[in-house]
Amino acid sequence: MMSPPIRPFLQHGPDLPASPVILSVPHAGRDYPAPLLAMSRLSKEALRPLEDRHADLLIDDAVATGFTTLVSLRARAWIDLNRDVREVDPDMIDPPAPRHAVIRSAKVSGGLGLIPRRLRGHGEILRYRVPRNDLDRRIAEDHVPYHARLAALLAATRRRFGVAVLLDVHSMPPLQGDTDRPRIVVGDLFGRSAAARFTSALREVARTAGHVSAQNIPYAGGHILNTHGAPSVGIHAIQLEIDRSLYLDAALDSPGDGLAGSRALVLAMARALADEALGSTAAIAAE
Repeated sequence: MMSPPIRPFLQHGPDLPASPVILSVPHAGRDYPAPLLAMSRLSKEALRPLEDRHADLLIDDAVATGFTTLVSLRARAWIDLNRDVREVDPDMIDPPAPRHAVIRSAKVSGGLGLIPRRLRGHGEILRYRVPRNDLDRRIAEDHVPYHARLAALLAATRRRFGVAVLLDVHSMPPLQGDTDRPRIVVGDLFGRSAAARFTSALREVARTAGHVSAQNIPYAGGHILNTHGAPSVGIHAIQLEIDRSLYLDAALDSPGDGLAGSRALVLAMARALADEALGSTAAIAAE
């Protein structure tokens, strides 16, 4: 099977970040490699609900201001960068993966593992099992480089500023409820991936912008936060979920009138995290 033709991600901004905050967008990729479409029962259009649709557009103001960002180009249907490489349904792989070598997480059981298996309303995605060498190639060419680059950026940031903060940008379908339903959800793995002052800073920005926010429910974060968040050594990681109706059209498919405001919101959040990070290191230095 031929390798996908384009690079798996883009980096905006310098290798030595100008801010203690790094942004990542792992689920907005719109590159659907030909091998995926050949083995899929579903069309590219039917696979789009797996995307954080156009979430990569949310960081444009932050990029223009100089924040270093990492953006996946590959579709989530090809490989999910927010899953452990062992979060694989063993029955999807040919030959089947040894059950002792996989993690049967709730996401895998729900059909949303490293290689998504099922899509709500459509059922099974693939016509046949994924060859083991194909899975290994996706991991080597997409998953490993993304996480290696993100780790390198966070390490460089930590060395320069004494602290690093990852803002992992996602979008979510509108939550059920009345007018007070959360439009913003921040996740920190229930306090394991970031200090409380950083999540508080994000929620204050959301409040100032007039948005109801929630923390960790229903989205606490996944593999990216679990892998890169290490508050004990000064690296903090937070997942940001933004209601798609805030920046997409009524069909939740194309950019809408709220995109400019949502870009400004993400920039304000990145700046608030940077101010909090720099303030904390200045306080430590003064002690």
